[in-house]
Amino acid sequence: MRLGVLDVGSNTVHLLVVDAHRGAHPTPMHSEKTVLRLAEQITRTGELSRAGADGLVRAVEAAKASARRLGCEEVMAFATSAVREAKNSAKVLARVAEETGVELKVLSGADEARLTFLAVRRWFGWSAGQLLVLDIGGGSLEVAMGRDEEPVLAESLPLGAGRITRTRFRHDPPTRSEVVATSAWLDDELSALAKKVAKWGEPDRVVATSKTFRSLARLAGAAPSAAGPRVRRTLTDTALRQLIAFISRMSSADLAELEGVGSSRSHQLVAGALVAQAAMRALSLAELEICPWALREGVILRRLDHSNGADETGAALTGVSANGEDR
Repeated sequence: MRLGVLDVGSNTVHLLVVDAHRGAHPTPMHSEKTVLRLAEQITRTGELSRAGADGLVRAVEAAKASARRLGCEEVMAFATSAVREAKNSAKVLARVAEETGVELKVLSGADEARLTFLAVRRWFGWSAGQLLVLDIGGGSLEVAMGRDEEPVLAESLPLGAGRITRTRFRHDPPTRSEVVATSAWLDDELSALAKKVAKWGEPDRVVATSKTFRSLARLAGAAPSAAGPRVRRTLTDTALRQLIAFISRMSSADLAELEGVGSSRSHQLVAGALVAQAAMRALSLAELEICPWALREGVILRRLDHSNGADETGAALTGVSANGEDR
């Protein structure tokens, strides 16, 4: 079947279309993004602005039209931290549903961690043993760990790259004092996480996913995307330290010119690198392996697992058909 996944994140609204069936490898057929930066559209009162909501409605409507044109049998639509944390999220979600026919389901941070972990587990398989998975988004950092498809640890912390950029940096590029102070602050914020992870023993494989980690790995010398998803890519603590010394002196406009860095995320790359470094330091990690699958693939895989009758989680992630009818 042809499925669409609509991911409303802190930076972009991303439609991924795949051909897949239960037990098969989902094959990407189409991908399109609309840059909204919803997290930056949150007002001082904590609500998503009218302009932000207007842009969201237009982006969802456009994605729905694309899904219909591409023959999607179903669109699974979800939102993460930016919408989740907006005080008027219920009102915004109701408006999106009324004007587009698409029902956005809000994922909790723990659900993000679990679904991302599922995708990583399926990518590497059972031979990977105990997995430790890190995912840096725009609003949050997800960490999950376990030996099965359901992690024993699924944590979400408000340490996303975009959030850190907005709350910790006043300059572009950030000043040396901002970088040093943010690094020290992140160490404090991650100390409790280190204790939770240590409780479950040593991981057999440590994996990172998300655009932030992929960009950092590429800048540190990993193979380009053109080499294909199955090429092994890693990010070491040494390479990351050297990279931070380089990129922390560059403006977001200059960073956007680097290969592997998108213009929609260049403004938060330094903050993302600092979060990655602090997480590796807190968890005593010397190297991360990059996984091409993440949250969207996890949503697809969970849907396929329940293709003969969705459970509560599967149903919660099932949106509407491409023609707008409730499913």
